[in-house]
Amino acid sequence: MSTSTRSYLDHAASSPMVPAVAAAMGEVLLLAGNPNSLHQSGRSARRVLAEARESLAADLGAQPDEIVFTSGGTEANNLALLGAPRQGRPLVAISAIEHPSVAEFTARCDAVRVLPVAGDGQLQPGALSELGTDVALVSVMWVNNETGAIQPLGEVVAAAHAVGAWAHSDAVQAFGHLPVNFAESGLDLLSVSAHKLGGPVGVGALVVRRGVKLTPVGFGGGQEAKLRSGTVPVALAHGFAVAARLAVSQRDSEAARLAGLKARLAAGLDQIDRSRLNSAAKSSPAILNATFSGTRADDLLLLLDAAGIDASTGSACTAGLHQPSEVLLAMGRSASDARASLRFSFGWSTTQADIDRLLAVLPGAVAQARKA
Repeated sequence: MSTSTRSYLDHAASSPMVPAVAAAMGEVLLLAGNPNSLHQSGRSARRVLAEARESLAADLGAQPDEIVFTSGGTEANNLALLGAPRQGRPLVAISAIEHPSVAEFTARCDAVRVLPVAGDGQLQPGALSELGTDVALVSVMWVNNETGAIQPLGEVVAAAHAVGAWAHSDAVQAFGHLPVNFAESGLDLLSVSAHKLGGPVGVGALVVRRGVKLTPVGFGGGQEAKLRSGTVPVALAHGFAVAARLAVSQRDSEAARLAGLKARLAAGLDQIDRSRLNSAAKSSPAILNATFSGTRADDLLLLLDAAGIDASTGSACTAGLHQPSEVLLAMGRSASDARASLRFSFGWSTTQADIDRLLAVLPGAVAQARKA
């Protein structure tokens, strides 16, 4: 639902809430009762929460008791990494292009092995051969949040299990755009978030395979399988379930539509001198990352913003730091190119008019930014 005033191309940071989700949440927001209370109001809230859990589990290919609601993808990732017991296995292995909620684990733990990636953003061939029996957990994101690169999760799971380690994936950018089936994936832990697929901000989930025993990283009332204490926000969980059901039911047709918009944009960017795509062929239909050499991404971003176009310099969790993208550096890009790159990301509200508007504005904005 683009407006005449702005074109929103930053869905990977946060997708606008789908109106049907907002309407569904409105029916629950005024519901009284804590889902852990025993009275009638509490039982009513608990029923809505249970239905949301069952619905989300079905759309994720999981069991309801494997869903642990969190405040979002960041908390889910933190819980997976901090809650995994080591038991004589000192190492955690992560890819070089993880979201900050995983990547910054290196600052908290000096026993992290970083798996290198190739120029297309995928794990380097042979990277998984470095795993040994000293590794407790392997965490590799399903779809990269900056370039959309899709990782070979089957190989990751097989390599992790071959050495007796658990396998975790941040699937925040995958769920709703790619087929995600927890049971079939073989993963032990999976992180998802509602606001990347048109649901509300403030709720996500960590899917924990039956038999996997995490250590709680907080304490309190022991809600959510005693792993995440605190009253569960029933309306947010309900909104997440509704958004997931809509996204999954429309996933194939929507992925094809977004892929067409992405291809249209890629063809247009190819006409801009000294531009380069950083999103490889095997990437999400919802993300396109490009370098505009000779510019500073912040300058270009502000020019687009003034023209009514919302884009991003990279992860919304680090973009404000004005540093070159760690993801692009890990892919072998130069520091100057990593500072000259923008991410355009699409979702349910993106239209062809948005892409055409961007392509009409971008060449001039690039030329102006190069003069800055």
